[in-house]
Amino acid sequence: MAMEESADGLPLAGVRVVEMTHMVMGPTCGMILAQLGADVIKVEPPAGDKTRSLGGMGTAFFPLFNRGKRSVVLDFEKTEDRDTMHRLLATADVFLENFRDGQLGKQGLGADELRGRHPGLIIAGHKGFLSGPYEHRPALDEVVQMMAGLAAMTGTSEKPQRVGSSANDIMGGMFGVIAILAALYQKRGGKRDGADIRIGLFENCLFLVAQHMVEYEMTGNKPRSMPEREHAWPIYDIFETAGGERIFIGVVTEGHWQSVCREFGLTEFLDDPALRTTTDRILARGRIIPRAAGIIRQWDVARLSERLDALNICFSPINRPEDLFTDPHVLRPGGLVNNVTADGKPFRVPALPIEWNGSHIGEGLRVAPLGADTAAVRAEIDNENEDVTSKTTGRRG
Repeated sequence: MAMEESADGLPLAGVRVVEMTHMVMGPTCGMILAQLGADVIKVEPPAGDKTRSLGGMGTAFFPLFNRGKRSVVLDFEKTEDRDTMHRLLATADVFLENFRDGQLGKQGLGADELRGRHPGLIIAGHKGFLSGPYEHRPALDEVVQMMAGLAAMTGTSEKPQRVGSSANDIMGGMFGVIAILAALYQKRGGKRDGADIRIGLFENCLFLVAQHMVEYEMTGNKPRSMPEREHAWPIYDIFETAGGERIFIGVVTEGHWQSVCREFGLTEFLDDPALRTTTDRILARGRIIPRAAGIIRQWDVARLSERLDALNICFSPINRPEDLFTDPHVLRPGGLVNNVTADGKPFRVPALPIEWNGSHIGEGLRVAPLGADTAAVRAEIDNENEDVTSKTTGRRG
């Protein structure tokens, strides 16, 4: 079961978010808030967000990260549109932005002016770096992967390699959501002032590689990259099966070791006094892995998967992204949700990786055409401002 686009019953229903972001990190934050029920209003320039027209590897950026939002076009060259922006912010709980420091100040939307005019507003800025020597620099996912050592850990010493997705941008947006939820919770507790939140793409990547930094801090040993690492388990490898397909198998407990050896005819390892402990087996990988590979190569991948599943052994086929559209778990009810692009084309996307009261979130989300909601939002804020004026006038009377 999947929840429909309506915010009814979702935890952030009634929260208004005004978003001025582009690319991936900021839009990810707004997209998640929208799926949790917030009214996310994306403010775009007259030419629209530049990622609307990206192709190639950027084709998915706009539809994927801007689902469920309303689109309002404002031209900040016009005084009336700058005024409209402030009237909109006066009705908002949260303002999202990811511009370079100082850029929004030129349009009357700098931090000091926003705090003065909208003291209760939660302002979340998604930046390349947190405050410090690099705060003035722009950044990209690949840049911070190189800087923080993630590329060196993913590739090799000679050939650093970036992770195969916009991992830091997406995770940075998630940290934005976490901080915003904390600020909303704080206001719920009675705090009237808003909050100034800064999320750093580089620091997000530091968080990802912290396990390797702490390993060095504690041991003095330089962490090895993933392709060059010392294995922590006797069997933790990719193997070829009878049909030429490949499978990853991870044997990580004593029970797993016993089960695999018995099931696949490797009992000589169980009888070997030199292989009593996990450490013994890791040191003997040079003879264990070739023997295991020879056995596994005799198995059909489907039958092998069934046996590993029955034994509760960790395993996985070596998939590509396109393969996931035929995976039975991905295709379970609610695993993929149906959304619609700005030009009306349907597309499927994985649901948020959570279940809310047993339901999946994100079914039926639409990508708004450029400026589709400008008139409606203008009318809403006019009505809301009239209501505030009427209540104030009534109190004075």
